[in-house]
Amino acid sequence: MDSYSIALAIPGCGADIRSVQGGRRAVPKAGEAMIDRAFAVLRAFDAGHRVLSLAGLVQRTGLPHSTALRLARKLTEAGALERLDDGHYVIGLRLLEIASLTPRGHGLRAVAMPYLEDLFHVTHQHILLAVRDGDTATLVERLSAHNAGPALFRVGGRMTLPGTGVGMVLLAHAPADVQEHILERFKPGQSYDVSTAESLRRALAEVRRGGYAMGSKSGPQPHTTAAPVRDADGVVAAVSVVAPSADFDAVIYVPAVRATARAISRALNDTRQIGS
Repeated sequence: MDSYSIALAIPGCGADIRSVQGGRRAVPKAGEAMIDRAFAVLRAFDAGHRVLSLAGLVQRTGLPHSTALRLARKLTEAGALERLDDGHYVIGLRLLEIASLTPRGHGLRAVAMPYLEDLFHVTHQHILLAVRDGDTATLVERLSAHNAGPALFRVGGRMTLPGTGVGMVLLAHAPADVQEHILERFKPGQSYDVSTAESLRRALAEVRRGGYAMGSKSGPQPHTTAAPVRDADGVVAAVSVVAPSADFDAVIYVPAVRATARAISRALNDTRQIGS
């Protein structure tokens, strides 16, 4: 029998189109389909799309109109979305409440904040705290002075590993398979100060030896100094100072950034010991 398509009704998820090859139906589990689609709706929101209409959700998720509407209503009832008076949707506070429980997010931030504030008052520049998530870095906290230049990163936003100071620190201490994945796909212009995969490999080795990363780009692009935050299991985060000045001397911030990273590391380990 030739391949053909049929519409299968997935309980709780609306109608979906699935391919049938040779008369055999590859039907996903209903629960998995519901979770995947719910997350597809949530992922439709980003820094450039903070408010979405139902039509916008349909366009950005590719879901059928009826499915997007049903999921939007369910997520609104659960507090994961909020519906505005004009019918548009925004992310709900319930997600913030849940996200505050993540130890690598707000938990790390709570421990690190006093030391980040000290570094901020000394430098009056952008102060970043980030963790690695796969082959990218996620910004956990950012402190910024009014005169520190444009803020290029937002809390919760993702950054490339080789393209930022905190990312270079996290990549230098990432598992070997993660490093090789990045190195195999590396292209010029993706990293501070290096243009080839081999020079990136050497730079990562230098970060491990020296205990910090420095980087700069030409023109008005920011310059950075970053250092690793450790717990008993290894490097769990990175902290950095980012400054916009083209004549910024990253070396002068190395002692302060490293001292901040060490202080956060000690506080993390003390917190673990108290909670054990």
